[in-house]
Amino acid sequence: MKSPKDMARFQRRRRLVIAGIIALILIVLMTIRSAWTNDWYHEYIEDVGIGIIVLSILGRMWCTLYIGGRKSAEIVRLGPYSISRNPLYVFSAFGAAGIGMMTGSLIIGLVLAIICCLAFHFVIRAEEGYLENIFGETYLSYKRDVPRFFPKFSIYRETELLSVRPSVLYKTLADGLVFFVSYPLLEFVEYLQSIDILPVLLRLY
Repeated sequence: MKSPKDMARFQRRRRLVIAGIIALILIVLMTIRSAWTNDWYHEYIEDVGIGIIVLSILGRMWCTLYIGGRKSAEIVRLGPYSISRNPLYVFSAFGAAGIGMMTGSLIIGLVLAIICCLAFHFVIRAEEGYLENIFGETYLSYKRDVPRFFPKFSIYRETELLSVRPSVLYKTLADGLVFFVSYPLLEFVEYLQSIDILPVLLRLY
């Protein structure tokens, strides 16, 4: 990708592919149920999943404070972007894990996080090529200093002043709240499974 138009087309395709993956995952989840026989374990895992989703939403908003409105326009190296080049994707992977855990299954949470990380791997590689072409040595230096995905907290850098675009921050919040849509949906799926309307093909801890 060599131009903003190429990146825009790629981002549109990326959103369609991710939407397709999410739809496929939701269909699969309709046939899976937690294997925990103790209701307390099941409920506890769901509660932790909700907590992880809240962490994911807050983390994505934290990232937006630094990158909102500036993505692809400049290299941001402060806040969450000082410890990971793709912290938005890191927090999104947390959100995927939280959704999986709201089924009452730790395994499903782990699997969804892994699927999310694999999908983001290909997205990140494409975006890196674009950023290298646009920013050259500035971005190459950033790549050398900051890990691609998993944060390195020892190199954290902060700023005393931030310029924030409220509209971008609100959009990030609205996008993040979509994670919570999975809660009533999965609860309804669980109810349909309990009355044998939906088949349970697999049980996972």
